[in-house]
Amino acid sequence: MRTIYTNKEIWKIAYPCLVSLVMEQMIGVTDTAFLGHVGEIELGASAIAGVYYMVIFMLGFGFTTGAQIIMARRNGEQEYGRMGQVFYHGLYFLVVLAAVAFTLTTIYTRPILGSMISDPDILHAACDYMQWRIYGLFFAFAAAMFRAFYISSTQTKTLTLNSVVMVLSNVVFNYILIFGKLGLPAMGIGGAALGSSLSEMVSLIFFIVYTSHRIDCRKYGLNRLSRFHFATLRKIFPVSFWTMIQSFISLSTWFLFFLFVEHLGKEALAITNVIRSISGLMFMIAAAFAATCSSLVSNLIGAGKGDYVMATVWQHTRLAYYTVFALAILLSVFPQAVLGIYTDIPNVRDGAVASLWVLCSSYLFTVPAQVFFQSISGTGNTRTAFLLELSTLVVYVAYCSVIIGWLKLDVAVCWTAEHVYGAIMTLLCGIYLYSGRWKGKRI
Repeated sequence: MRTIYTNKEIWKIAYPCLVSLVMEQMIGVTDTAFLGHVGEIELGASAIAGVYYMVIFMLGFGFTTGAQIIMARRNGEQEYGRMGQVFYHGLYFLVVLAAVAFTLTTIYTRPILGSMISDPDILHAACDYMQWRIYGLFFAFAAAMFRAFYISSTQTKTLTLNSVVMVLSNVVFNYILIFGKLGLPAMGIGGAALGSSLSEMVSLIFFIVYTSHRIDCRKYGLNRLSRFHFATLRKIFPVSFWTMIQSFISLSTWFLFFLFVEHLGKEALAITNVIRSISGLMFMIAAAFAATCSSLVSNLIGAGKGDYVMATVWQHTRLAYYTVFALAILLSVFPQAVLGIYTDIPNVRDGAVASLWVLCSSYLFTVPAQVFFQSISGTGNTRTAFLLELSTLVVYVAYCSVIIGWLKLDVAVCWTAEHVYGAIMTLLCGIYLYSGRWKGKRI
């Protein structure tokens, strides 16, 4: 198949995005690593509360994914000034969404988690975490919109700088607030949440300052605030609505996975939190290539070069495989060394080895699943992408219900749910891509 981008060109775009996502994942790694030295309850509670927060965050992130697809299409059409209009209308919507999410989360978090978590200690710790974590929604939603702009315009180097600043801030804030340094009280799990929220604030400030000083704001229509028009927002929603709902439902099922595991006991939940954190590093690699592929696919279609789409999809899949498998082999060969970074609790560290091996093998399916799925979204057919994932998630939840909720199998076996999800998603998305039904979509 013909290609238009060289591997080097794809790497130049994907690498900063990869570093950005991995560094952002270090937020969760930092929380897990610090709390792994506080206690088993805090470690387990941060798993549930962290995913619970991500479910809410993915509403905003999903919206920006749709906006990114539209901005990438305008970039490919060389209608750069219209990108700013999409950007600002996205920000307006996200500010309102953050305020609504903050209010509802403040009111309903304890009743929701209380109906799902059986252990009172874990429930109390999870609510303590969310009390401070939800403030980060305002900063995280806005920062996600900046990220969408930089990916759509293929200026991804900025993301690397931003993520480094955010992670370093998180490490400092966590150390001070969790353990009570510089004369401050030790906040424990609440300190981890507050530290993460503050680091997201730092991230947003960096984006604002960098964009105003280093980007040609006039070219992209960013030099002045766009007047709000419902008509403009309505043009964004046919694409962004489905990515928003898809992201929310996808993370909601991930949250259900942790709730199922919570009923297996504190140790199983602590193990799962460690594996989740490690999984995030591998997943971000696949996600970086998938996000790059989505943006390039949209750019190609906007430039009238749709014949190059499938070749570009396979290029990204191969490059993602090379990178993910290199890390998977390293993790599989030295599991104790890696797990020791996250916790010094012997039974948790030793019990997580088998789960780590299962996780690594699942990326045989996870890589193509992510690239194929994001490629479909990049064509603008976000409603179809949503329906494909929804079909996959039905099987995923049913599988988790049986092996975890009913059979209560070992936690390592529970992680085979990732194989099921990846295999079905790859199959469904692959069939759709090769059918060619995505061609001709205008956004």
